[in-house]
Amino acid sequence: MVRSKRTERLFGKFAKKHREFVGEVQGNEVLELKNSSMMDVVNGSAAFTGTSHDLDDLKVRVPVDRPSKIICIGLNYRSHIKEMKWEMPKKPIIFTKPSSAIIGPRDSIIIPRMSTRVDFEGESALVIGRKASQVKDGSGYIFGYTCFNDVTARDLQKADVDWTRAKGFDTFAPLGPFISTKCPARILTRLNGEVVQEAPLADRVFDDVALVEYVSSVMTLEPGDIIATGTPSGIAPLKAGDLVEVELDTVGTLTNQVVKSP
Repeated sequence: MVRSKRTERLFGKFAKKHREFVGEVQGNEVLELKNSSMMDVVNGSAAFTGTSHDLDDLKVRVPVDRPSKIICIGLNYRSHIKEMKWEMPKKPIIFTKPSSAIIGPRDSIIIPRMSTRVDFEGESALVIGRKASQVKDGSGYIFGYTCFNDVTARDLQKADVDWTRAKGFDTFAPLGPFISTKCPARILTRLNGEVVQEAPLADRVFDDVALVEYVSSVMTLEPGDIIATGTPSGIAPLKAGDLVEVELDTVGTLTNQVVKSP
């Protein structure tokens, strides 16, 4: 696995008294930035205001809420391939989710009425840092990494030829809580406090750099775009009332409650 050589930094978007701002997380302190959006930081600008906040006093928002695209990778962990009884892919399997499916930390995953089985899929996602098209070395195009939950209506996925409906419902792309510039080494998912997925990212068939190179050979990646890099074994259904957490060692924990569609 190729790791970032940059100094580790942790960025997020926050709200306090109806005011939103971008900040850098240092322990339990958030240093407020002058930047108006996370895209300014992704594009290389991070100027401090001189104001700091206690993280516990802030609401954590989704760090990137409207990327031009979310690219997901199917069957990328050897453990998950074995679990699903599929053959090892020779090339990355790619599909998309709409950015309208994105929700942030503590937002609710809504189980749609037309599905009888909705699964969690804890994933590590990378955030593209600069425009990438037909790139030969993907390492220079990654800004950072964040937690992702590729929520899936499993019954609809099996019923449809295409996965768009099963993957694309509103709230089916939880993302956050922060963006780390350091590549994580391990992913863990908890359901109601119980560990249900745990794997090293080294178990992936295609690593982050290879994925940037492959996806950019198909489509142009823009700054802020998300590539969700696949889920390990242990996927299972969600029900109303569940609490699902996706954790990456360099990022933190993405927590979402599950509710039924009203």
